[in-house]
Amino acid sequence: MSIWKKKSITQLLSEAAESEKGMKRTLTAWSLVALGIGAIIGAGLFVRTATAAAQNAGPSVTIGFIVAAIGCALAGLCYAELSSSIPISGSAYTYTYATMGELLAWIIGWDLILEYAVGAATVGIAWSEYLNNLLVNVLHTSPIPYEWCHSPLQVSDSGIHGIINLPALFIVAVISLLLIKGTQESAFVNGLIVVVKVSIVVMIIIFGWSFVHPENHTPYIPEPSIFTDEHGVDHHFGGILGILGAAGTVFFAFIGFDAVSTAAQETKNPKRDMPIGILGSLAICTILYILFAHVLTGLESVEFFRTSGKEASVANAITSAMGEGYQWLAQFVTVAILFGFTSVILVMLLGQSRVFYSMGKDGLLPKAFGDLHSKYKTPYKANLAIMVIVGLFAAFLPGDIVGDMTSIGTLFAFILVCISVIVLRKTNPDMPREFKTPLVPIVPVLGVLVCLAMIYGLGWTNWLRLIGWLAIGLIIYFGYSKKHSKLNNPE
Repeated sequence: MSIWKKKSITQLLSEAAESEKGMKRTLTAWSLVALGIGAIIGAGLFVRTATAAAQNAGPSVTIGFIVAAIGCALAGLCYAELSSSIPISGSAYTYTYATMGELLAWIIGWDLILEYAVGAATVGIAWSEYLNNLLVNVLHTSPIPYEWCHSPLQVSDSGIHGIINLPALFIVAVISLLLIKGTQESAFVNGLIVVVKVSIVVMIIIFGWSFVHPENHTPYIPEPSIFTDEHGVDHHFGGILGILGAAGTVFFAFIGFDAVSTAAQETKNPKRDMPIGILGSLAICTILYILFAHVLTGLESVEFFRTSGKEASVANAITSAMGEGYQWLAQFVTVAILFGFTSVILVMLLGQSRVFYSMGKDGLLPKAFGDLHSKYKTPYKANLAIMVIVGLFAAFLPGDIVGDMTSIGTLFAFILVCISVIVLRKTNPDMPREFKTPLVPIVPVLGVLVCLAMIYGLGWTNWLRLIGWLAIGLIIYFGYSKKHSKLNNPE
C-alpha cells in the first residue's frame, strides 16, 4: 500500500460517466456564475472589510483587496483548467488525488473541511449578528439576550458571558436540510438572493460615495505599528505587513469561486461552463469589492470599526455617517445581508458535502458519506454530518477566530491547486483541456508566491492552528483512511 498512489485520469473520468446515473446535471454557466457570486459576496465583504480596516490596514484595506484578488485570479486560472479537464465532485481534493497521490489528497480534503465547514460557521456567526441588528433597528423589538447569541469565549462590555450562539446554529440546520432536498432548488433560491445582494452593494457604493470624508482616508497607508485585539492577539497595523495582513483577512471575502468547482458533476457542460463560472464570478466581485471598501472606510474612522461599529459594521456605519435620512438604507442593508449570508452558507455547505461525498466514495471517510438519497439524489448523510460539525463551530467559537482559520486553510488549498496544474502538464501533457492556464509555470508559481505572502500576513497564531488541524488529519489518515482506501485496498 502506497500513500503516494494516484488515481488515474481515466479512472476519474469513468467515475464521472458513472455518476450520470447518480447526481443530476442541472446547472448552466450562468447558474454557476450566480453560485459563485452567491458564495463570494457575503460575510467577507460585509464583516471582514471592517475587521481588516480596524486590525490591519485602515483605509489601505482596498490595496489588501487588490492583493487578495491577484492571488485568487492566479489560483482561479489554475482551478479553471483543472475543473474543465477533470469535471468531478471534490474540487482541489480530486485534482490532488490525480496529480500528487493519496496522502496529499487526504491533506487537501481535510484542509477543505477547514475551509468550507469553518467558513460556513463564520458566516453563520455573522448572520446571528445581523439578525440582532434586524430585531433592534428594523423591527424595533428586543434583541436576543447576549448569552444566547455569542460563544462562551466572548464577554460583553457589561461583563455578560456568552453561552451558545443559537441563531447561528439554527441557520446552519435550515440550510443543510434545504441542500438535502436538492441542488437545483438550492441554486434557484441562491439566484434570487444574488440579485438582492449585488443590488445592495451597488446602492451602498452610489449613495455612500458623497458621504466619504477625505480625512478618514488620511494617511491612506498608516505608519507601521502593533494593534492588540480583544483576545490579546497582536496584529501588524499599517505599512506593507498591515496590507498583507489585510489581504489575508479580506481573502475570506473571495472564498466561494472555488466552491463552484465542487459542483462539476451537477453541471450540464462542465468543460465549457466551469471556467466561465469560476472566472466570471471572480471578476464581477473584485470590481465591486474595491469600490465598496473605498466607500466604507471613507464613511467612518478606523476607531469606529474598533469600537461601536464593530458588530453589524456596514449598517452601523451608514446610520452613523449618513444620518437619519438614510435609515431606510441601513435597514435594507440589514435585511439584504441576512439573505446574502444565507446564500453563502448554502454554497459553502454544498461544497463541503461534495468533498465529503468524494472522500466517502474513495474510502478515506466512512462510505456512508458517499451514499445518495434514493429520491433527491443528494449526499444526504454527508449533509447531516456537516450540519452537526458546522453547527458546533458556529455555536461555540467567535467569528474572528474561525474567519482567519478559513482564510489560511483556503490559501493552503490554492497553493496545492497551483502546483497540481504544473504536475499534470508534466505527467499528462496530451490530456484534453477545454481551458488552458496561460504562461505555465509562471502563473501557477506566482499564485503560490502570492498565497504564501498572505499566509505570512495572517501571523503565527494562524500558522499554529493550521499545523494543529493538519496534525489531527494525519492521525485520522494513518489510523483509519489508509486502511479503508479503495485505491490501496481494491478487494
